[in-house]
Amino acid sequence: MDMEITFAGNKRVGAEYKGFRIETDQPVEAGGDGTALSPFDLFLVSLGTCAGFFVLQFMQQRNLSTDDARVIMSTERDPETRLISKIKIDIKLPADFPEKYKAAVIRAAELCTVKRHLEQPPTFEIQTTLG
Repeated sequence: MDMEITFAGNKRVGAEYKGFRIETDQPVEAGGDGTALSPFDLFLVSLGTCAGFFVLQFMQQRNLSTDDARVIMSTERDPETRLISKIKIDIKLPADFPEKYKAAVIRAAELCTVKRHLEQPPTFEIQTTLG
């Protein structure tokens, strides 16, 4: 399925995909208007929500309460490259979460499709066309 990327002025870039419109911008300190998350922020959100989805699905399939459950994702950056060097995912579970499922819920989060694509990245082909 194709995604169409368009330019909305200043540093704003939008995408039309599967019937949804996603807007991005850059922070003010990077010359943007700060009206939306940056593409890189959306990448991080995609990773966190993907892990969250797999945790949610695991709990729902076992009829476990999701009250007070959440996923906290944090990152560490390499000071030299300024690239993220570590992503930490902390699955916060309800107090009554069964001990027997703790390792399994971690394995479920590891199934995140976005994470798996980072581990086995696709190749890129970039070209230009006119019109």
